[in-house]
Amino acid sequence: MRINKYLANLGIDSRRAIDKMIDEGRINVNGKLAESGLKVNDKDEILIDGSSIRKKKSEKLYFMVNKPQKVLSAVKDSRGRKLVTDLVKTNERIFPIGRLDYDTEGLIILTNDGDVYNKVIHPRTEIYKTYYVEVLGSVSMSNLNKIKKGILIDDKLTLPAKAKVISSTTARTTLNVAIKEGRNRQIRKMFDFIGHKVVFLKRIAIGNLELDPRLKLGESRPLKKKEINYLNSI
Repeated sequence: MRINKYLANLGIDSRRAIDKMIDEGRINVNGKLAESGLKVNDKDEILIDGSSIRKKKSEKLYFMVNKPQKVLSAVKDSRGRKLVTDLVKTNERIFPIGRLDYDTEGLIILTNDGDVYNKVIHPRTEIYKTYYVEVLGSVSMSNLNKIKKGILIDDKLTLPAKAKVISSTTARTTLNVAIKEGRNRQIRKMFDFIGHKVVFLKRIAIGNLELDPRLKLGESRPLKKKEINYLNSI
């Protein structure tokens, strides 16, 4: 089995993160630096940062988190900021599926299942992520259609989005916006382009998986069996 999949199955991290570790020279296999695409099995001695990995497969874990603002969607941070992994009580190593911007709150899934991670974030999957958005001013229909059709951000057109106005006054508009991508600060940049500043942003769904309304900010819970089955069916 390829080393990135093998280690992801052990709950070490996502395949993408493991590939990065390999590029950084942090993984050794049988006394030699690992290379991308290397095939390994249970007989191989694998060290990460000089420490031997646990060969026993961990139980697959899945948690729903209602991420507050000012929490980083990462497993480590050189600046000492609070991490989304700090919000879940477990002794197993888990990691977030994708990310939410530092100033965005709402639904994020944490797991040690590398296969599910790849299913959810892979571009070909094109799962809609739905956000509740509050912006300054009244959004016109023509500008709403620009959001739906795609907007040029950083010299690249965004994929078509779904957008529905919930309420609108001259001072503020609230909307539900669903996008297939996860580009950095994408929704904020989209609305900046049409002249409306985002003042509040919350992810409320990933595909058909909705944020549990009973979860308060900073709280988490294990996913239910039907929710896990849905992620595995993607």
